Amino acid sequence: MTNKAAARLKSDGWSILETTGFLHLIGPLWERKVDGHYEFALATEDKHHNRRGMVQGGVMMTFADRTCGMTARYVSGKEFMATVQLDTHFVEAGQIGDILISRPRVVRSTRSLIFMSTEVTVDGRCIVMANGVFKILKGPG
Repeated sequence: MTNKAAARLKSDGWSILETTGFLHLIGPLWERKVDGHYEFALATEDKHHNRRGMVQGGVMMTFADRTCGMTARYVSGKEFMATVQLDTHFVEAGQIGDILISRPRVVRSTRSLIFMSTEVTVDGRCIVMANGVFKILKGPG
């Protein structure tokens, strides 16, 4: 990630979110809370490109999945969840250097499932729409 992108995110109140495993390879992910709602950012760089030089769809799907799952955890207070469904619609291509923003919201919550929705945007333009269902688990395994 460029220093310029990091400086822009920091000045706008974002902080780096600690990640491990696969997400650590994609990140860094950024997070902030605005008016009680969680927002997430990912500054795309060369490692995120596909064969056409655009942001790889799997990166955008992973970003949507992770941000919806994290918001479901935050809102529910439940530590362990698993994605049981993620529907993704690619509206527009992402360009390398774009800062992707996700603002997930809870659509509905039951005792065992949380239904989430997000739009991934770049400069206010929607490039991805995603809806997910997350299962509340009793433990890590």
